[in-house]
Amino acid sequence: MGTRLTDSLIYRHSWTTPALDAIFEEANRIQSWLDILVALARAQEESGIVPPGVCESMRDAARAEDLDLESIAEETRRTSHSTLGLIHGLQRLVPEEFREFVYFGATVQDLTDTWFGIAMRDTGAIVRADLVRVEQASIRLARTHRDTPMPGRTHGQPGTPITFGFKAATWADEVARSIERLDESGRRWAVGQLAGSTGGLAFFGEHGARVRARFCELLGLGDPGMSWTSTRDRVAEFGTVMAMASSTLARIGNEIYELQRPEIGELGEPRNVAAVGSITMPHKRNPEFSEHLDTLARIARAASGVLIEGMVASHERDGRAWKAEWVMLPEVALTAGTAAALAATLVEGLEVNAARMLANVRASGTSGTEAVLVALSSRIGKHRAQALLQETLGSLRGDENAGAVAALIAAATGDEQDVILSWMEAPVTTGALIDVCLARLEDRDR
Repeated sequence: MGTRLTDSLIYRHSWTTPALDAIFEEANRIQSWLDILVALARAQEESGIVPPGVCESMRDAARAEDLDLESIAEETRRTSHSTLGLIHGLQRLVPEEFREFVYFGATVQDLTDTWFGIAMRDTGAIVRADLVRVEQASIRLARTHRDTPMPGRTHGQPGTPITFGFKAATWADEVARSIERLDESGRRWAVGQLAGSTGGLAFFGEHGARVRARFCELLGLGDPGMSWTSTRDRVAEFGTVMAMASSTLARIGNEIYELQRPEIGELGEPRNVAAVGSITMPHKRNPEFSEHLDTLARIARAASGVLIEGMVASHERDGRAWKAEWVMLPEVALTAGTAAALAATLVEGLEVNAARMLANVRASGTSGTEAVLVALSSRIGKHRAQALLQETLGSLRGDENAGAVAALIAAATGDEQDVILSWMEAPVTTGALIDVCLARLEDRDR
C-alpha cells in the first residue's frame, strides 16, 4: 500500500499515466527485473558460463505473480541486502539443479542500473511522443493565428502588440529543442550495466566483455563500453533533460494560467462539464491543467537536483549515489511523463478568444508607443526621441485611451494628433518571424 498521497488510489491519476505505470508500478518493475535476469542467463549460457537449460528454466519460472513478495520482503530485511530476498524467491521457482545459477555473478547495480537503462529509454519514448503532440498542436495554433493580434506583455504589463500565432510559435520552437535533447541524449542513457564486484567483470574472466555486449543486445540496450557503477552522469543527464522539458511545459501552462484570468480572458483550457472548481463558489472554472504543469515541473526540478548530486560518488561503488536514484529517477520520470501527457491534452484543446485579444490591444492606449518612437527616431534620433516620450508619458496612469496618449505626444512634438494616431496603428511585425520558425520546424522528420 502506498504511503504518499500521490500513490493513493484517489489521487494517483494526477501523478502518473497508464503508460508510466507499465514501467514503474511494482509488479511491472519486478517483472522487468526478472526479464533482465533471464537475459543474463541466456548471455551466460551462450558463452558456456552456465550449463544448458538454465535460461529456459528461469524463463519458465520468472513470473512476478508467482513470487512471494511478503517472503522476499522479510528476507530483504533479515539479510539487509537489496536483492538477496529476490534471489531466494526466484530460486524457489527454479528446478533445484539450476538454482545455483540464478543471478550468477551479478550484483545489485547490474540489475537495477540495467533496469534504469530500460526505464529511461521507455520513459524518454513516452515523453517524446507527447512532446511531439504539443509541438504539432502549437504549430497549428501558430499557423491559424498568425495574424491574430494580442497585447505583447513584458514584466506583466501590456506593450507592443504581437499575434497569438507568435506566442504559439515560441512554444513550438522551445518544445522542439526538448525533443532534440531527448534524441541526442537518449542513446547515452539507454544502456545496460554488467560490471560485477568492482567494475572489472572479474567473475566472468575472459568472457566478460562478450557476455555484457550480448546481455545488452538481448534487452534492446546499448553496450555502455565501460562499467558505470560510480559514474552517474547518464542518470543525471536524464533527470536534467526531463526537468527542462517539464519546465518548458510549465512556461506554456503559466501563460495559459495567466491569460485565462477573466479580466484578461484571451485563452481557456479545454472544458470539462463535470469539473467542479469550488464547492463554495459554483461559478469557478479553475485552470487546473496549466496550474498542475507548474506543480509537476517544480517536483521534476527538485528530483533532478538530487540526481545531479549522485555524480559525486566514491571509488568503484557508492550506495549514497545510486540508492538516492531509486527514489528520484522514478519521481522525475513520473512528473515529466505526466506533464507531457497533460500538456498535449491542454494545447490540443486550447480555446482562443481572438475577439478578446483584439479588445485588449485596443484597451491599452499605449500599445503603439514603440511605433511612435520609431517614427520620431528618424527625425531627431532614437535616444532624443526616447527621452522626449519618457518625459511626455511618464505621468500616465495606464487607463488612458489611444486618443489621449496621442494628444499628449502631439503637444510635445508639434505634430497633428491624427499623424501620431497613424503611427500608433502600425501593423504587427511578427508574421515573418512566425513563417521562418514554422518553415524550419515543419522541415524536420518527427
